[in-house]
Amino acid sequence: MRKIFYIIGKSSTGKNMIYEALMDREDLGLMPLVPWTTRPMRSGEQDGVEYHFTDAAGLARLEDEGRVIEKRIYHTVQGEWTYFTVDEPGVRSADGDLLGIGTLESYVKIREFYGPEKVIPIYIETGDRQRLERAMKREGKQEKPDYEEMCRRFLADQKDFSEERLAQAGITRRFNNDEDRSICIGEAASFILLYRDRDL
Repeated sequence: MRKIFYIIGKSSTGKNMIYEALMDREDLGLMPLVPWTTRPMRSGEQDGVEYHFTDAAGLARLEDEGRVIEKRIYHTVQGEWTYFTVDEPGVRSADGDLLGIGTLESYVKIREFYGPEKVIPIYIETGDRQRLERAMKREGKQEKPDYEEMCRRFLADQKDFSEERLAQAGITRRFNNDEDRSICIGEAASFILLYRDRDL
């Protein structure tokens, strides 16, 4: 099994754009670790790209098969949504390293499942004002903007990514994405390449 580089950070820190940029870099040759969710698909999303979309019955089947590594249930204003990670055959037999994206909680559970030597965090951070502005802009593009849910996520992240929890998860290296996104992407790419060289 190769390495899983796992992008984590609060909502609206630019994780998705950084993920896409790193996936596009030929020198990294990364393969996607696609998470699963029961939430509705957003405008512009594709099944199997950002997430594997399923329903409660689909989640139950995967749990019965013993393939769910971790799951998180969110009680949103639109109902109960579950995000989760599945142990898929392609992960263990991957020819190259994988790139995933998720929460601090999911990172810890995946690391426990595959081993700390196999799962490496890439923590993205952004100032609160920048995050709020980005969140407002993104939500405004939705067919039916849900600003209440946006605010709930923002406040929840303040607790979920507290300095205490980051320390408990062993997060020390940080990648700042306040200004020039290309700098953050370049630093993350260099980190991945250096990590590989260290293992050779």
